[in-house]
Amino acid sequence: MLCAGTWVEPAWARKHKDKPAKAAPAPQTPASQADPAEKRLLAIYTLTAQGRADEALARARGLVRDFPHFQLAQLALGDLLAARARPITRLGDVPGAQAEPVLTELRQESHQRVAAERLRPPPGTIPSAFVELAERTRHAIAVDASRSRLYLFENTKQGLKLVADYYASVGKLGIEKEFEGDQRTPLGVYYITSRLDAKQLADLYGAGALPLNYPNALDLRRGKTGSGIWLHGVPSGQFSRAPQATDGCVAIANPDLERILRTVEPRSTPVVIARQLSWVAPQGVVGERQAFNQALEAWSKAKSDGDLGRVLGFYTYDFQNPRTQSLAEWRSALQDELRTLRGRDVTLKDKSALHWRDSSDTMVVTFAEVPAGARSGPVKRQYWRRQGQRWQIFFEGVIG
Repeated sequence: MLCAGTWVEPAWARKHKDKPAKAAPAPQTPASQADPAEKRLLAIYTLTAQGRADEALARARGLVRDFPHFQLAQLALGDLLAARARPITRLGDVPGAQAEPVLTELRQESHQRVAAERLRPPPGTIPSAFVELAERTRHAIAVDASRSRLYLFENTKQGLKLVADYYASVGKLGIEKEFEGDQRTPLGVYYITSRLDAKQLADLYGAGALPLNYPNALDLRRGKTGSGIWLHGVPSGQFSRAPQATDGCVAIANPDLERILRTVEPRSTPVVIARQLSWVAPQGVVGERQAFNQALEAWSKAKSDGDLGRVLGFYTYDFQNPRTQSLAEWRSALQDELRTLRGRDVTLKDKSALHWRDSSDTMVVTFAEVPAGARSGPVKRQYWRRQGQRWQIFFEGVIG
């Protein structure tokens, strides 16, 4: 008989070991939202942990038939078949060490998939980075590198709703990208800039790609280099990749990417990539939002009043702008802006604010700046840094 408790995450096996044998319990994610292949794999693990090897074997055969490139499914099927002849002590219990490097990666992938299901975020919670999203921002993405997991949210009238989550791979050497070619995935707040069709790309990228705006203003401030960080698929001959397998991108299974490609909109969809996401109740970000909005509204009021001195007080000494080289040049540009406004009130529309915390406290805010009497205005993105109790702007640029 297959020794399930050693090749499935032990806590997972214990969790389901003594449940009634009527049917395999399904993972908690609703069927319409789950990766169907992963859901089926986890059900096989559950059946195996319950000692229901015949049912597990039948399901494993079906999973391999439907997803022939899913290596973990192949491995589970092989173990279940081998268990009929000899004891199996771990996932991929293959005699000899020739396949050990590949098996190690598959065991890591299996562990990450099981752990993500067992340690799901509390219902109704959101990543703390999502302080405020504009109504026109229809979706948002968060990646938890510690869980090898990508979470897709829909921005509804009732707030952010988790609609799907998928296994994801990051850089071969992990996270915290610093320079070109270091094979690490960057951490921070990014935006999808475009959508690339599979026909434009090499097979490595699978069903397509969604480029991100790495390096962002904070990355550049910190001297980080590199480019071409994408959310993309996997080669056609694979179903998924090891937890750490890319050159710095985030890669997910092609069926999962196809769903995202049909869902998200470039330019307005934020992507937060974190070492480990912090999950909070939606009301948990209200205080942060209110405190930051006070600073943002004070900046906007100073512009409406045409008070150059007050406006300049909101910018750091090392402020940067794509069009100017120094704070002195920015002062001149601001004077021109205030002269054009002629004291008209300024309204900030379609505002989004995303909070990034690491060695410093950063707020990435995007909005349309619309003067009174105008129908539209420039779309700006600012990076604010908290210094003590005060928020100040260290980067500002027009993005649309």
